[in-house]
Amino acid sequence: MNTYTIQQSAFAHFLTASVRSAPLWLLVRLFLGYEFLIAGWNKFTNPIWFGGDAGAALQGFVNGALKKTAEFCANPAACHPDVYGWYASFLQSAVLPNLVTWSNAVVIGEIAIGLGLIVGLFTRTAAFFAFFMSFNFLLAGTVSENPMLIMLALGIMLAHRVAGHYGLDRYALPFIRRTLRLRSALT
Repeated sequence: MNTYTIQQSAFAHFLTASVRSAPLWLLVRLFLGYEFLIAGWNKFTNPIWFGGDAGAALQGFVNGALKKTAEFCANPAACHPDVYGWYASFLQSAVLPNLVTWSNAVVIGEIAIGLGLIVGLFTRTAAFFAFFMSFNFLLAGTVSENPMLIMLALGIMLAHRVAGHYGLDRYALPFIRRTLRLRSALT
C-alpha cells in the first residue's frame, strides 16, 4: 500500500481539525440550527404547511417557482430565468402531485435539522441536509438567506471533526463506532 502525505495550511487545519475552533463551530451550529428550527416550527404550527390538509403553502411556492422559468419570459432569447427547466420539471412531476407528503417532509426535515445542529447530534448529517434543503430552495428561485445558510452548512460539513465537539456527537459517535466494531467482531 502506498502512503501519500498532503500538506494543509495552518489556517485550514485550525478551522477543520483543531479543537480550538470548536467554539466557533458551536456558534455557527447554534445559529444555523436556530434558523431551521424556527422555520420548521412556524410551519409545524400552520395547517397549510403541516398535517392532513397541508400543501396549500407549498403549492403557492411551487407555482411561484414555475413562473420564474424561461417559459414565462416575454422574450425567452434574452431571458435569464431564476429556475432551470429540469428543476421545474421535477417540481411539476414529483412535488405538485404529492404536495401533502412534500410539505410534511419539509416541516419535519427543518425541525430535525434544527434539533440535530443545536444539540450537536449527527452534526455532519444535519449540516448536509441543511445544505441540501437550502440549495433546493435556491434552485426554486428563492434567494433570501439561502446562500448564507448554504455556506454555513458547507463550513460545518468541512469541519465535521470538530463541529460537534461541544455537543452529543462527542459521546454518541464513539459509542456507535465501538458498538459497530463489537458487532462485526462477533459475527
